Amino acid sequence: MCTQIIHRKMGFKTISLSDAVYRKLKAEKRPGESFSDAITRLLEAKQPPLMKYAGAWKPLPPRELLVIRARIDRLRHGTPAR
Repeated sequence: MCTQIIHRKMGFKTISLSDAVYRKLKAEKRPGESFSDAITRLLEAKQPPLMKYAGAWKPLPPRELLVIRARIDRLRHGTPAR
């Protein structure tokens, strides 16, 4: 009899957590949920999809959009605001 275990796409990593963080994570973990599943769920809950913000600037007046764009350009290029 031959048993073969194949792991595809999923690897495993060992991480270190302080006792306090472990207790918090364990408290957040739902019955039957793995720690990996709990971490995934908690991270996804903290990051709304980008499409939530699509069109958010559309109702702004053109002049205000130009001011915002100029600030973004200064931040990207490292030029200090005056």
